[in-house]
Amino acid sequence: MASFHLLLIVSSLLPLVLSYPFIPPTCYSKVLSMARELSQWAAELKRGYETGYCMSHMPDLYLDVHNSCVMHKMRTYISLVEGLRQRRCAYTREVRKLGVTLRQLFIFMSEKCHGELAFSTHDCAALER
Repeated sequence: MASFHLLLIVSSLLPLVLSYPFIPPTCYSKVLSMARELSQWAAELKRGYETGYCMSHMPDLYLDVHNSCVMHKMRTYISLVEGLRQRRCAYTREVRKLGVTLRQLFIFMSEKCHGELAFSTHDCAALER
């Protein structure tokens, strides 16, 4: 009877244990996923129907968080997105959200994760792919 109760307790707690995330997100993993999402999102905006016209002159956004030139690249891209005010697509929600999210990543990398990130390369041409 005691083994039945033990089996019942283990079988009820097992799904809770298996569904719990074992690896908490680190600063590095957060920066890596945000950079990947922003690169894909900027490419989608360049191909989009509403935003393709005014985003076509923007450079491709490729963010490699291991490259020390990424901070300069993000700063430049943020200023370009904010400079789209004269065009109609600058006021679309997607373009504004891209600029805000890119600024959040910049702040996150420069202030919150400053001690955790280590740049392994300094190749600015690699970000212009």
